[in-house]
Amino acid sequence: MELVYFTSIIFIIIIPIFFLLLKTLQQKKNPNKSQFPLPPSPPSLPIIGHFHLLKGPQHRVLQSLSHKYGPIIYLRFGNRPTVVVSSPSLAEECFTKNNDIILANRPHFLITDLFSYNNTSISFSPYGELWRNLRRVTTIHVFSSFSVQQSASIRTEEIRSGVQKLLSDSKEYGNWIELNLSCFLEELVQNVIMKMVCGKKWSSSGDLFRQIGSIASICDYIPILRWIDFGGLKKKMIEFRKETDIFLQELIDEGRKMRRSCSIDDEKQGKKTIVEAYLSLQEDEPQYYTDAVIKGLIQTMFTAGTDTSVLTMQWAMVHLLNHPDVLEKARNEIDKHIPPGRLIEDLDLPKLPYLRYIINETLRLYPAAPLLLPHFASEDCIISGYKVPKGTTVLINAWAIHRDPSVWEEPTKFKPERFEGIEEGFKFLPFGKGRRSCPGNNLALRFVGLALGTLIQCFEWKRLGTELVDLDEKAGLTIRKDKPLKGLYTSRPAIRQLCISSSS
Repeated sequence: MELVYFTSIIFIIIIPIFFLLLKTLQQKKNPNKSQFPLPPSPPSLPIIGHFHLLKGPQHRVLQSLSHKYGPIIYLRFGNRPTVVVSSPSLAEECFTKNNDIILANRPHFLITDLFSYNNTSISFSPYGELWRNLRRVTTIHVFSSFSVQQSASIRTEEIRSGVQKLLSDSKEYGNWIELNLSCFLEELVQNVIMKMVCGKKWSSSGDLFRQIGSIASICDYIPILRWIDFGGLKKKMIEFRKETDIFLQELIDEGRKMRRSCSIDDEKQGKKTIVEAYLSLQEDEPQYYTDAVIKGLIQTMFTAGTDTSVLTMQWAMVHLLNHPDVLEKARNEIDKHIPPGRLIEDLDLPKLPYLRYIINETLRLYPAAPLLLPHFASEDCIISGYKVPKGTTVLINAWAIHRDPSVWEEPTKFKPERFEGIEEGFKFLPFGKGRRSCPGNNLALRFVGLALGTLIQCFEWKRLGTELVDLDEKAGLTIRKDKPLKGLYTSRPAIRQLCISSSS
């Protein structure tokens, strides 16, 4: 046993150092002929590179490094070279002209290989014909204006169902009820996504997808650890992936049954779930739209689709509780533009600009994916006069860009009014930019707008006590609140009577 342990230590420490020295000697013999230098870089350690610097939320650590070394920095995490960009002008260089194509790929990780069906999902598939086809299909069947409008009834139905639950606890105006908003919003979003995907509410089986985004592996950065399956993480991932695969396959099989019983009228009216829409494509091109490809597309809805909406609404409610004047202004706008006697609807959202400003300001301060999804250089490119070598992971620190004092006045303050009449450009990129930007941004904004608008219209809200709601975050790839968000609500008299009459 001791011999095995000693041998493992030799492989983990000695061999990487040997290859590192060999690479250094080769570089001295064959110096880089490029006239462009690498971006500035802090001191690193052998083998682990700059991992020792990541103490706390990554977007905050990387912002601090950019303050010291500049808006573009070169880091090495294990054997993976990484460039971090933290300014609007450099982000524009990444997302325009030839760089947008060069950086249109994604790096490979163990988790993406396993959970995106060997990188065939729209989020992590390599840039090329497969990705273009997946992007076209999702745009037409899920995210087009027509598809988003077709699914409006699902969003409205689930949001009003959630409102009815809150009304049943709040008997009369002035009867303040404590609510765990984090749990309420998560359940609401999950039910909407599940209804859109397969026509039923969220089940306990669907909770599997909450864990996927939290899985990270040091084995992706130190190859020898991956070869020996350090900590048995790969084995655990494979077992976990089997569970999610069974769940997704069940949804597809149920979709086939529903499709066989779907009437011609339903087809004409577009009353199809996302699963059924993809299965109709499979019938035409079975060799292309395999079950694996469909499962990858569905899984993206469950992971990326739920997190973005839940976190945005949660942070929006945090700031509305901390800024009752903003909450009152939003409610007055809704009362002014929505006729008495009915609740807010999806088509009302364009008439509510201040509500949109609140959502934008929330996304500015708390973009759900603060570093966006990673990009990968398919060949050498130049950013701000620095060379980004082929095979480099490129991270765009949207969180840092959104708080850049050179482009945002009082960048850390919550001021929705700042979005009135501004040109967002590359200083505001919560959904990314360029060809690999999030295709579901319109759906997400419509859903978040309708849900927040309904909660503001139907209820009064206030904090549990006199102290402001804390803004503490959990360390991770997304910006999650450290503690669950709780608040007090009471139903508004006129709206309560309206909701009761509309449900009867």
